[in-house]
Formats: sequence, C-alpha cells, structure tokens
Amino acid sequence: MESTATAAKPQFSEAAQAEIERICKQYPDDRRKSAMLPVLHIAQAEFGGWVSPEVQDLVAEVLGVKPIEVYEVSSFYTMFNLKPVGKHVLEICRTGPCMLRGSDELTAHLERITGAKVGGPASEDGLFTLKEVECLAACGFAPIVQVREQYYEQLDTPEAVDAMLTELRNQVHRPALPWEETGLPNAVANN
Repeated sequence: MESTATAAKPQFSEAAQAEIERICKQYPDDRRKSAMLPVLHIAQAEFGGWVSPEVQDLVAEVLGVKPIEVYEVSSFYTMFNLKPVGKHVLEICRTGPCMLRGSDELTAHLERITGAKVGGPASEDGLFTLKEVECLAACGFAPIVQVREQYYEQLDTPEAVDAMLTELRNQVHRPALPWEETGLPNAVANN
C-alpha cells in the first residue's frame, strides 16, 4: 500500500516573514523580485542551511515570481546550497594565492580528518561540509577558509586547522539569525 501522506509545505517563521516584508518594502511593489538574494539568504538560514526545491517555490510565492526565476538565481550563486549540508560549511579558497600557500594540501587534510569530501555529502557526524570556492579576497592570509561570516586565516599547519575544527566542534548552538536578535545592524537596516 502506497503512502498518501505528503510532506508539509515549508513556511517561514513569523520573525523571518517580518524581516522579508521589511526588506521587500525597500523596493517598489512591482519590483519585489529585487529582494530575491536577501530572501534566499533568509530561506537558507531558516531551513537548515540549504534551499530545497520546495523552499525555492516558497520564495517564488512570497516574491510573486515564477519558480524558475528563483531556481535560476539559486543555482547561479555558489553561496546557496542546493542539497543538505553539515552544521558548518567550510568554504576553501582555491584560487592562485591560496593554492601557492597550500590550499590543495589543506583540502586533502580536511577531507582526511573530517571524512567529508569536497562536493560530497556532509561528514558522518553531520558537522562539516567541504566546498571549494573562488577568491575570498584575503590573499595575504592564505590559505583561508570561510565558515558563514568568519574567516579562518593562515591554515598552513595541521595545528591551525585542528584549532579551527575544535572551535567549530565546540559551538553548541548555531549562531543566532539577525532577525532573532535585536534586528539588523544599522548599516544594513538603513540600506
């Protein structure tokens, strides 16, 4: 017998909905599509660090655009994850300066000690996803890894890498989302 149960349609939390509306008010009503990038960021934060097709459909509904328009944007930008990820997405810079300073060795070391593979699923413990990215604009501190808004610099020794992973493993809770705290910083809120 086949199951007739369907997964519940994703919905934004009240706080996220309020933040989306605040962002959308910055644009004319006929230009809500202009809010797509920040709304996708909110969606990714709300729904486990990735934007499933169902979540992308929700973004399309909220913005009043066709789902394909959201799919085009979310698949173009590497900052949006289109499949489930670990608690921490380690974005490893792979451009020239970082490669010269050992990013290939860093990647191999991270794969070895986390068990995750670049472009593959999260580590077995669900903590780490490895992702190679283009320039992180911190060439003087290469090799570098970005985790959310945090840069981990000069990861050219096993000790430096181990210190980063220990710090990440010790984070008990995910960082608070901007709209869950006291709102966005004035510099962002006023733009």
